[in-house]
Amino acid sequence: MRCFVRPYLLSVLAIVPAGGFLAVSPASADGPSFDCGKANLPAEKAICADTQLSAIDLLVSKAYKEFEPAFGGDKRKIARGLIADRNACKSDTACIASALNNALQTYGNVPSWMQDYTIALIGKKALDAAARNPGNKDQPLPSVIGQCASTHIETLTTRLGDDPLETATPEAGSAATFTNGGGAVSYDREAGLAASKVGEPVVMCLISIPRDCPKDDDRGRVYYSVDLVAKGSWALADSQHMCGGA
Repeated sequence: MRCFVRPYLLSVLAIVPAGGFLAVSPASADGPSFDCGKANLPAEKAICADTQLSAIDLLVSKAYKEFEPAFGGDKRKIARGLIADRNACKSDTACIASALNNALQTYGNVPSWMQDYTIALIGKKALDAAARNPGNKDQPLPSVIGQCASTHIETLTTRLGDDPLETATPEAGSAATFTNGGGAVSYDREAGLAASKVGEPVVMCLISIPRDCPKDDDRGRVYYSVDLVAKGSWALADSQHMCGGA
């Protein structure tokens, strides 16, 4: 299984420019993988109404054909979980893009432009969520793909949590904890985290839930986060290792 851990160190203002979303390369195929004439669910209808999402859905279908579970799991069961993630989004395009990207990550065949496209959509959704909570009141940690919530930075340390991030060397990595119980960790010095300070308000959006994992190992959920003061952003997992790792 591959997870969405590519760093996003641009400011949120760069990710979501005033004139619209970040430009990305379009998918080169038509789609979707299903008959739009038989689409009943809100997520299916949203995919059919969006040429980009339609093309991405077709990429997911093609990637599935070559997919072999990394830990001996049931291929169809994993696919059903990923489809359930997508359908739970209803008509939320940012959520659908995150779910489709997660599927491509799971199947091991995600183009880099797809990650940029997902971040552009989820970045705008994060800002919209912040605007609906002007007091930055803490909300529960997101539990489903595409869900965003406000929180605050509780700690900023090195990857192993033994030194403050502000004075650490780059090779010590980065880690953060949040007042809603969430976390973020990286083997690198993440610019978005390094520019932040303890106590600052953050919006976290869940963009990846590992599905190809050993039983009872759910490490590696990935959250896209925006610091509302420093304006930095990052997309990081909640643990040092993905599920099935050391």
